[in-house]
Amino acid sequence: MDVIQTDRLILRNFRLGDAADLFAYLRHPRSSCFLSLRLPDLEAAQAEVETRRSSDEHIAVGLRSSDNLIGDLFCVHEPPDTYSVGWNFNADFGGAGYASEAARALFEYLFTAKLARRLYAYVEEDNIASQRLCERLGMRREGLFREFVSFVTDDEGAPKFENTMQYAILRKEWTA
Repeated sequence: MDVIQTDRLILRNFRLGDAADLFAYLRHPRSSCFLSLRLPDLEAAQAEVETRRSSDEHIAVGLRSSDNLIGDLFCVHEPPDTYSVGWNFNADFGGAGYASEAARALFEYLFTAKLARRLYAYVEEDNIASQRLCERLGMRREGLFREFVSFVTDDEGAPKFENTMQYAILRKEWTA
């Protein structure tokens, strides 16, 4: 992927040196949708970074001042011109607007360089921070999927299903 710089951030491919920073926020994922990505140790984080290095779907977000990884974005292409997008950031860097700054830069890149027509994101009903981010980015809520997906099970091993919202934005809405 092309490196993207904002005032405070660098969006780039993952590098081998990112493992410790990735482990810092994936050892205990905050959002249930990232539970399957939980990393048990630094060795697993190194393997995950190796996997992500070879994919433009995973975008590392680093601080411009240090290039330390503080989170990541993803964008999955659905031909011909749609992308599923999302974000996951280290809670230690929350509240500073980094996720918004990074997502805004990604959206601009996808709409201008990749000629995306439509971007969408799934957000669990209890993930208020991501819902607010979607709205700050100009995305509209398109629907609520009741008991859409399960990331955990109850004490008896039965899946616990979560309500999930879909947000989206079109290129013409982004440029308006």
